[in-house]
Amino acid sequence: MDNSQLAQQRRALIWRRSVAVAMHLAVVAVWEILVRVLEVPKFILPTPSAVLATLASPNYDWLGNSWVTAMEIGGGYILATVLGVAFALVFSWSKILSLLFFPLLITLNMIPKVALGPLVIVWLSYGVQTNILITFSLCFFPILLTAVRGLREVEPDLLDLVKSLRGSRWQMFTYIQLPGALPYIFSGMKVAAILAVAGAIVGEFIASDRGLGYLMIQVQASLDTPAMFMAVTLITLIGILLYLVVLALEYFVVPKDARLS
Repeated sequence: MDNSQLAQQRRALIWRRSVAVAMHLAVVAVWEILVRVLEVPKFILPTPSAVLATLASPNYDWLGNSWVTAMEIGGGYILATVLGVAFALVFSWSKILSLLFFPLLITLNMIPKVALGPLVIVWLSYGVQTNILITFSLCFFPILLTAVRGLREVEPDLLDLVKSLRGSRWQMFTYIQLPGALPYIFSGMKVAAILAVAGAIVGEFIASDRGLGYLMIQVQASLDTPAMFMAVTLITLIGILLYLVVLALEYFVVPKDARLS
C-alpha cells in the first residue's frame, strides 16, 4: 500500500470520527433547545446543562462512586477474561473434561443472573466483591465460548507438527493455538465489555452502599433527575472506555486481516 492510499484511509477515518462527534453534539444541542422551548419540568427531563451542573456538587461524590463502579466492572471483566481463556484451554486439551463440564457451564449460563443476585448477596453479603462476582458471571461465558471455538479452529496439521517436534503443550498453546484464537477471543471480549457494565450496575441496584448504581437509587427517591442522568452518563463513559481499551489491544495484537469485526 503506497503513501497516497494510506493518506486517503486516514482522511476517511478522520471524516467518520468527525461525523460521529458532530452527531453527538447535535443531539445534545437539540435536547437543550427543545427542553427549554417546551418548558419540560426538570424532574421529567433536565437540560444537558443542568445535568453537567451536578458535577459541581460535592454531595454526590462522583469521583468516589465512579471509581467503585469502575473497579467492579474492571475486576469482573479481567477475571472473566483470564478464567474464560484458561477454561477454554483446558477444554481444548482434554476431551473428557469438555464432555463432562462444558454442557454444565452452558446450563449454568442459562440461569438469569439478576435472579441469582439476591442469592449471591445472601451467601457473600453485599459490597464490591459481590458486584465483581456478578459482573464476572455475565462476562465469563461469551469469552469462554469464543475462546473454545478459536482454539478448535487451529489447523490440525500445525498441532501435529509441534507434537512431532516434541513441543510441550504450553509451547503449542503460545505459538500455535493462542495466535490463531485471538480474533475469536477479542470478539467475545467485546461482547463481554458491554455485559460487564450491566453486571456491575445490576449488583449495585440489588444491594450496595457505594457506586453509581447505588447513587441512582438514592437520588431517585427525591426525583433528582439531573443527578440520575449524570450517573447514567458516567456509567456509559466507563463502558466506552473499557470497549476502547479492548479495541486498542486488538489493534496491537491481532493483524487487521484476521479480525472478525
